[in-house]
Amino acid sequence: MKISVVQNILEANQRIAEENRQRFSAHRILAINLMSSPGAGKTSLLERTIQALKGEYQIGVVEGDIQSTYDAERIGKTGAAVVQINTGGACHLDSNMVREALPSLEIQNLDLLFIENVGNLVCPAEFNLGENFKVMILSVAEGDDKPLKYPLMFHESRVLLINKIDLLPFCDCSLGLIEERALQINPQLKIFHLSCRTGEGLKDWVGWLRGQVQKGKDLPS
Repeated sequence: MKISVVQNILEANQRIAEENRQRFSAHRILAINLMSSPGAGKTSLLERTIQALKGEYQIGVVEGDIQSTYDAERIGKTGAAVVQINTGGACHLDSNMVREALPSLEIQNLDLLFIENVGNLVCPAEFNLGENFKVMILSVAEGDDKPLKYPLMFHESRVLLINKIDLLPFCDCSLGLIEERALQINPQLKIFHLSCRTGEGLKDWVGWLRGQVQKGKDLPS
């Protein structure tokens, strides 16, 4: 019975995710599902990314947290459109939560939508939200063993952002091991090294985003 219930939940989520995807496609929106453990730097990355793209694209953000509006308030200060989802204890966002949040963002005006998922390296990887890409952030402070412990997250992601590289001298962490282990799980994974604090590496990440937005705009109607 438990297996059947889980399957039903995932199937229902997938149906709504497809509805979300069709809406994003109709408006030519690039949708990014941003995932990480708590404290890896999702909100800081969004602040820096929005600042770098300000004036080029209309950007919206769905903020997912168990409680509080702290991160949404931070994002609101960047000028991006933002809506908060409080899950009330759930460890991830699902496609229905995202669907219900979209009217608050006037998505017909957006070029780029970030969905900042709840901080968790397990559940978010299992739930399709209708996004174009899942993007994972891993802080070097978390160690180089995370691909071994949480392989699904690496398998499902299109991009891995290795953040806080300015802390490498103070961490027992090998960038080489992270990349080796991550690419064994997902050979197609695109990897960027960056620091949201110093700005190092952000140019390459932002450049990749520009390219993906443009690809969507270039598709025939």
